[in-house]
Amino acid sequence: MPASPSTARAINDRVALRLLQQEGPLTAGQLKQLTGLSRPTVADLVARLTTAGLITVVGESGEQRRGPNARLYGIVADRAHLAALDVRTGGVGVLVSDLVGRVRAEASVPIGGDTGTGPAVEQAVAAVERTATEAGADRLHTVGIGAPGLIDPATGDLRDSGGLPAWHRSLAAALQQRLPGARVTVENETNLAALAEQREGAARDRDTFVLLWLGHGVGAAVVLDGRLRRGASGGTGEIGFLPVPGTVSLPSASDCDGGFHSLAGAAAIGTLAAECGLPVPAAMDGPGAARVVRRAAAEAAEEDSAAPHAAAERPAGRFLHALADRIALGAASVVAVLDPGCVVLGGEAGQAGGALLAGLVEDRLRRMSPLPTEVRASTLGGTAVLRGALLTARDRAQEDLFARP
Repeated sequence: MPASPSTARAINDRVALRLLQQEGPLTAGQLKQLTGLSRPTVADLVARLTTAGLITVVGESGEQRRGPNARLYGIVADRAHLAALDVRTGGVGVLVSDLVGRVRAEASVPIGGDTGTGPAVEQAVAAVERTATEAGADRLHTVGIGAPGLIDPATGDLRDSGGLPAWHRSLAAALQQRLPGARVTVENETNLAALAEQREGAARDRDTFVLLWLGHGVGAAVVLDGRLRRGASGGTGEIGFLPVPGTVSLPSASDCDGGFHSLAGAAAIGTLAAECGLPVPAAMDGPGAARVVRRAAAEAAEEDSAAPHAAAERPAGRFLHALADRIALGAASVVAVLDPGCVVLGGEAGQAGGALLAGLVEDRLRRMSPLPTEVRASTLGGTAVLRGALLTARDRAQEDLFARP
């Protein structure tokens, strides 16, 4: 059954808007070529989208000929403003962008562990409001939040998780109350990092991969056939609870101590580094673990170029080889079940290890598993959560606005 004229117009409009989002400003002629639509149809949709305030003339093409055919049309970036939040145990990162994703303002606000739920929520909400004001945004259309912990698939809310501050679970509702016109959504931080790596980072050429997050804690995100998989209870990727050899106990339903977290979390990385004779910063959080791994990778690379056979026996080399052994334990379990073909070492520590650590883990997987698996270092690291939250907010805002021009 052929589409009705109104349905056909809506489809054509959305195709044109997506092309303008992906390719940047285009002339009517370029839109005709890319969409395959007739010249009158393109002229009609350009007029319709311009009247709706979704696109506007942003310049002229480099062609010598001037006039209407040389006009470059682009999405009206200020039609909507978006906010992205990266909620951590010790604070929150915020950025505000326009509709095409250009960042207009950003901020980071520490929140102490002894701060009560009410004051902590107020600090986070105030940070969003200040950043929006700095960005020149009168209102926010969509707010995307990335947070640690499980997201209830039935409600979309952050579930109660042991060890996480109570203010995390109150933040989305508080933002919705203070920003009544905004669409506020919450997603697991590792899932958002995987989406960002797929769109902008190390997994751009993969539709099936696993992101192994190595930061303050550990986690995993699973993308199969281009789709993020969350599981029946939203817990896909809670690899910190994975029982592994090399720990003194087993994890429990409320505590991941004794699981993979005890081998590859930031505190474990610090302990391992100290055992290998490397200096360790006082604060062993995600950035602290990254500093240890980055320094070791740089030293090991220098040592390897000077004396390849002895490098693995020196402190930095011993540390990286031992860390690769630990990471491979968790990665091998994921590979055996999912056969993703690619594992991205994400988070601050995963990025800090670079190609050297990724290569060591890949070598161990090659010996542990018959399933060929490429291991890559993240290109986004700790910024991936904010990027993923922004991409998700942008997609949802565009879906809303582009559906009703």
